[in-house]
Amino acid sequence: MDGLAYLPRSDYAGLSMASNEQSSLKAPISCTGVGVHSGLPVTVRLCPAPADHGIVFLRTDTGAQVAARHDAVVDTRLCTVLGGEDAGSRVGTVEHLMAALAGLGIDNLVVEVDGPELPILDGSAEPWLFLLDCAGRAGLGVERRRIEILRTVRVQEGDAFAELRPATDGAPEGLQMNLAIEFAAAAIGAQALSFALDAGSFRRELSRARTFAQRREVEGLQQIGLARGGSLDNAIVVDGDSVLNPGGLRMQDEFVRHKMLDAVGDLALAGAPLHGRFVGSRSGHALNNQLLHAVFADGANWRFRAPAEALLAA
Repeated sequence: MDGLAYLPRSDYAGLSMASNEQSSLKAPISCTGVGVHSGLPVTVRLCPAPADHGIVFLRTDTGAQVAARHDAVVDTRLCTVLGGEDAGSRVGTVEHLMAALAGLGIDNLVVEVDGPELPILDGSAEPWLFLLDCAGRAGLGVERRRIEILRTVRVQEGDAFAELRPATDGAPEGLQMNLAIEFAAAAIGAQALSFALDAGSFRRELSRARTFAQRREVEGLQQIGLARGGSLDNAIVVDGDSVLNPGGLRMQDEFVRHKMLDAVGDLALAGAPLHGRFVGSRSGHALNNQLLHAVFADGANWRFRAPAEALLAA
């Protein structure tokens, strides 16, 4: 938790994906950390925003603004990057914060950042949850809409695929998720997880899972000037059948849990909470983003689900 500048803890009492009221934060809160790729210090300030504002990133060093939407994604090779063509308009490594906001049901926020990427913190979403807890939730008294998936949409690259399907009959409001991964490194291997997204399950099942990489990948990135801020303090590093972190894993299947966390953050760029089922195999940032583009390419794939409908279905 080093580098976090906390405000006094509020009377935060929990946020629910099932809430039919839009929300923001009660007060601004900030943190300082290191950018995983630049290796430079970066400060982020999370600021309350009004209803129907959405999540917007503001580069305080350049004045550029970018909405947290799937159609603002410009790079997915190493993380999810939002922005335009020039470097001064871009904000990278947004997926962990976006996952925390989606997991806790925060709809409206201005994210001020003084550099090209958010801090990696400990490589998970847990520090972001701590900040949101400290700032506290503010209900905004305006109805919250959800995006209902009406028919199955699939994108695929080789053996990897990602799908969004209609919710099964009787499924609770929100997003049901199934994800499988498989890596050649014996320390990771094949793992799978099924998960229903709500505030409690996100905090309990996903938030502590850290990003990971194979040792040879890290060495290759550092040779070309990337991953300068990466360390065993903010990522799991594996080498064959070994986990190099002295403290080991936080949970046996931490790898698939982090990939699920990433998927939550990437799918949060839909612009509103999803009601449906996500199914993925070996998917990552690129396929997750392609999936949202495919969904919104045809209006027959989705509709806005009014809060009254959500209540009747509950």
